[in-house]
Amino acid sequence: MSALFKIAYGLYVVTCNDGNKDNGLIVNTVAQVTSVPNRVSVTINKDNYSHDVIKKTGMLNVNCLSVKAPFSVFENFGFRSGRDCNKLVGIKVNRSANGLAYLSENINAYMSLKVEDYIDLGTHGMFICSMTQQKVISDDETMTYSYYHANVKPKPTDQKKKGFVCKICGYVYEGDTLPDDFVCPICKHGAEDFEPIS
Repeated sequence: MSALFKIAYGLYVVTCNDGNKDNGLIVNTVAQVTSVPNRVSVTINKDNYSHDVIKKTGMLNVNCLSVKAPFSVFENFGFRSGRDCNKLVGIKVNRSANGLAYLSENINAYMSLKVEDYIDLGTHGMFICSMTQQKVISDDETMTYSYYHANVKPKPTDQKKKGFVCKICGYVYEGDTLPDDFVCPICKHGAEDFEPIS
């Protein structure tokens, strides 16, 4: 698995709307898959509320996070479920032509996408999309997964604790052993994404 961590990923907030409220989540699985026609893939875990919303509506916006995005963006969009809260309350947004929200801060571009095809990947669904609108907001660098881990995600504060830290979100499980079937209560990743606190 360690070789997979060498693949470079950007970090994005995907926004959608269920008909009653805006929603968004953090993803690192956005890629241009063809240029003619211009197609983008966005892969989302089926457990995420946004997966069902996008599958139903066929529309989404991808917000490209810049290196200026603070950890609070990840706490809001990555560590809570849109089933339980409205993640965009108090967040300054604009609207694209498709009516969906896009962030007015902490991004360097956004793309409005229309779902053209769906691929069932078991635990995840891949949306193959055409681009209906796009805008570059700034020249700031796009935040990568590596940049997030090195510069944005808080480091564990008490290194003397016995336990395991989630490599994805930083959650600390205290104890001498981590159960094989443990699931992080914050980011929902399994025991394989935890490492011992040294």
